[in-house]
Amino acid sequence: MQITTIGLDLAKNVFQVHGIDATGQVAVRKSLRRAQMLPFFTKLPPCLVGIEACGTSHHWARELIKLGHEVRLMPPAYVKPYVKRGKTDAADAEAVCEAVTRPTMRFVPVKSPEQQAALSMHRARDLLVQQRTQLINMTRGLLAEFGISPRGLNGRC
Repeated sequence: MQITTIGLDLAKNVFQVHGIDATGQVAVRKSLRRAQMLPFFTKLPPCLVGIEACGTSHHWARELIKLGHEVRLMPPAYVKPYVKRGKTDAADAEAVCEAVTRPTMRFVPVKSPEQQAALSMHRARDLLVQQRTQLINMTRGLLAEFGISPRGLNGRC
């Protein structure tokens, strides 16, 4: 029984794997710790791996592509309709496995480290601008409590 498709649910430390063979029968259903991920996928022949697009998905996608697997990232909102039962990691991995095989599914391109670095720089700048605005507004509010307005004392000037 050769695994053809895998649904991978990522987490901080424990990842859930759900794999099926060419007939659609479940071939593997297991949890992996972070240290077990690459050795597990190294032993597998190249297959289709579906992952929900999230914080660490681009890193893991690049690592799995290096091992010869075909990796497809999907927005979580597109995977949600495929969850058949309660929200568990195993159910999510199964839903990802099913969703990745759908012909109409839309995928997210895997970002390079350079693209991620540029995006993180933009996010950091946006956060600094937001915090600066909050600080200015807080200072204005505090000064107003002491009767100081942006136009001078007591609104004069």
